[in-house]
Amino acid sequence: MCDYSLMAVPNRLAQEGEELVAHRFPTGSLGLASPADVKRTMAPPPARTGIWCAIREFFSPPKMEPVPAVCIPPGARLRLQDIPVRLQQDLGVGPAEEVTFTQISAVVNSYRDAVRFPNGREVRLQDLREGQRVRVLDLSAAEELDLESLREERPEFTFRVR
Repeated sequence: MCDYSLMAVPNRLAQEGEELVAHRFPTGSLGLASPADVKRTMAPPPARTGIWCAIREFFSPPKMEPVPAVCIPPGARLRLQDIPVRLQQDLGVGPAEEVTFTQISAVVNSYRDAVRFPNGREVRLQDLREGQRVRVLDLSAAEELDLESLREERPEFTFRVR
């Protein structure tokens, strides 16, 4: 759903047909967010004139609503776009691929959210590029999480960002 590192961030469930982007949250972790929410936080606050306004804002800056993380259930189908050329070569995929959202571990305090390509290769969300676009295709295929299979020891991914 959402990595442990995003539990301190406001979050919500994804909706079918929604466009998302990979976003670095204040926790330092990469997750999925709505482009509109990300853009809202990037917009500069309205400029106010006068020395007293500047002093007041320095000591009491305007409050910004945090960007909510968008959680995806395991088994959901996504369209991963803007796949970097190096990642395409390493994984044997194209610039845009239909993927399945999955969790690769049940270990606490570990990054577990990943996407599985049709060729069986998996990549953690943390290894995606910031700003990479994702479209939610289908949430009806979401599956119940099989914790027993996740508890089995799995070899570390062969892919690493260099």
